[in-house]
Amino acid sequence: MRVNFTVNGRQQEADDVWEGESLLYVLRERLGLPGSKNACEQGECGSCTVRLDGVPVCSCLVAAGQVEGRDVVTVEGLAEFAKQREEHGHGGACGTGGGCGSKAGVTLDAAKQWQAHGPDSELRSRAADSQTGEGVQLSNIQQAFIDAGAVQCGFCTPGLLVQADALLEQNNSPSDQDIREALSGNLCRCTGYEKILDAVRLAAARQGEAV
Repeated sequence: MRVNFTVNGRQQEADDVWEGESLLYVLRERLGLPGSKNACEQGECGSCTVRLDGVPVCSCLVAAGQVEGRDVVTVEGLAEFAKQREEHGHGGACGTGGGCGSKAGVTLDAAKQWQAHGPDSELRSRAADSQTGEGVQLSNIQQAFIDAGAVQCGFCTPGLLVQADALLEQNNSPSDQDIREALSGNLCRCTGYEKILDAVRLAAARQGEAV
């Protein structure tokens, strides 16, 4: 069958898709978007997380035929997605689907202890991606992951970024419990999770300062 849907703002068409083919397979093997990682293929690890009509989903569990006429955002398009959201005023406010955390977010000054500085910071602030991300300024959460040192092998990072971005869209001052709950479906073998929590705290602090 043929599947027509939008990926990162572009209309895409996938031909000869068989009935059991997953959205993850289509993204990686047919559309050349390898950011969403193929790990457990059972919806347990979160490494293949994308946004489907705005909702984070494990793309390994979504049949390709289910996305006909729908909108998908992968990690490659996350920076542009965040930019468009900022320009058009969507998301980022409490009470729009996921209430504010019970604890106030850290201040930007407090969060700066996690920020890494270096001579290549300007280079690292630019995405160098496969298709749609090239030359686009990194989103808040992407830059925070770099600055907080939350990236190690990087295999789980795309799914974590997509899920964390969705959290901050709905809750701009998440508590630690909010963050842990939101990312509970995303597994990581390298970081011990603490740097990932730091990155989300940092992104939330910067987002709060921007508002």
